Amino acid sequence: MARVLVTCHHLIRHRATFAGAFAAEGLEATYPEIIGQQFSAEQMGDLLPGHDIVIAGDDFIDRKTLGRAKTDSLKAVIKWGIGVDAIDLVAARELGMPVYNTPGAFADEVADAALGYVLMLARRLHEMHAEVVAGRWTKIEGMTLAGKTAGVVGLGAIGRAVAVRCRAFGMDVVGYDPVAIPSAVLASCGASQASLDEVLGRADFIILACALTPESRHLLNAAAFARAKPGARVVNVARGPVIDEPALIDALRSGKLAGAALDVYEEEPLPAGSPLRTFSNVVFGTHNSSNTAEAVHRVNALTVGLACDILKGRPARIRPLVDV
Repeated sequence: MARVLVTCHHLIRHRATFAGAFAAEGLEATYPEIIGQQFSAEQMGDLLPGHDIVIAGDDFIDRKTLGRAKTDSLKAVIKWGIGVDAIDLVAARELGMPVYNTPGAFADEVADAALGYVLMLARRLHEMHAEVVAGRWTKIEGMTLAGKTAGVVGLGAIGRAVAVRCRAFGMDVVGYDPVAIPSAVLASCGASQASLDEVLGRADFIILACALTPESRHLLNAAAFARAKPGARVVNVARGPVIDEPALIDALRSGKLAGAALDVYEEEPLPAGSPLRTFSNVVFGTHNSSNTAEAVHRVNALTVGLACDILKGRPARIRPLVDV
């Protein structure tokens, strides 16, 4: 009997819903105990042997882990979600290990969260909430969004969905992406495309919606913040390491940035001693922008169905990110 290892938290939580789907295909699914934000490469190396496929979350899968698993029985890696920065794709390609993800699966959900963060920073809703909880009735002056500029870094499915929502609030949208986006696509979401320097210099809100790659790691560093518009606010719904956190802290302390909303961090969970916790103008999330009941069920069903396709020899319902 073929075996499926499930390490994605969202599918582990809803295992009962999909137990019948695996059973109907004659597959055995195994679910390790959730012990943290993600499994390390060493932990994955211990979990993978004896399995034919893995549905992984943000777990680390490096060259050594892939090589050992391929020698054993692993036939493919399915990444639950979009970001594959924790998987060694170069090694996967060299080893002939197919890797799948679920592109575009959370564009609306993550864009909704991004706009929620924009609204919180603009109207300081989190501060008013804290004041009322504390028994006070403080009138806090906010910012009008209409007429402001949103700078969207990353014009993929999420970035374009963010642009549509910003336009609905009357904002101008300028985006940066290393790939030239077709004019018709830009027109459909109401954005223009510019260099990163131009985006930083114009944006009242810098919204990160890009993938984490070697090129985008610490894209927002001290030099980038120095080029940013004074008083800008940063929203990160991408990956934590896109921002150099010490540089962000310095920019907040100096007043160059008026605030930040962070759903992701360089180290997750955010360490208890992080200086970011000391700022009243920083809003925190828990790497949770994609987590809605509807989206989780949709991607659970997609990844379970994909695993069944692969192991039963049927055409896969989505194309692999890394083909062999």
